[in-house]
Amino acid sequence: MIDALKAAAADAAAALVQDGMIVGLGSGSTAAFAVEALGRRVREGLKIAGIPTSETTSRQARALGIPVSSLAEHDHIDITIDGADEVEEGTLNLIKGHGGALLREKIVASATRNLVIVVDPSKLVPRLGSRVAVPLEVVPFGWQMAAARLRRLGTVPKIRLASDDTPFITDGGHYILDCEFGPIEDADKLERQLSTLVGVVEDGLFLGMTSTVIVGGESGVQIIDRRA
Repeated sequence: MIDALKAAAADAAAALVQDGMIVGLGSGSTAAFAVEALGRRVREGLKIAGIPTSETTSRQARALGIPVSSLAEHDHIDITIDGADEVEEGTLNLIKGHGGALLREKIVASATRNLVIVVDPSKLVPRLGSRVAVPLEVVPFGWQMAAARLRRLGTVPKIRLASDDTPFITDGGHYILDCEFGPIEDADKLERQLSTLVGVVEDGLFLGMTSTVIVGGESGVQIIDRRA
């Protein structure tokens, strides 16, 4: 059922893409539905250039016949379709990165004119941090020092492990520390604090970036526009 809801929302997001657009292609299970939907439209004649946020998405896009490009070739992205681990109701702020691609996702989001987030209803929360940890991408060298500083902010960072129990490695060659803060009262303040920590490459707080959230629910697809 959840996959069907995600697919419906992803189809609605893919329908927003117009001929000639530069399109950011998100990562994760929900974004994969959107990439699949875009692949169908490309086969029907839609002309776009896709900028993937992960190697996994790049492979999927190429397999579907979506022309793949990069930010080295384009100075902006017209629309990006991605998923999220949490969406804060009201602000449409996000926690992302549980799929392991937060750095590239944030780079693409920051270059995007219209960031469209596709989720199922379970991802909507009253406050960020209510259900999931905040991922931080950190350099492997001396990551323990970053973890020690994070403890002073009131969290117990956990290094993310791969299936073989070794540290998970991102596409950028970094580790991920998952940090539970509980419901976050002031996400802007927390992001400022995280940005000062030496060794932290990027955090999973995506604040003020979202244009539209498309929610696939049992009663249909709901579109939440930030401007509204």
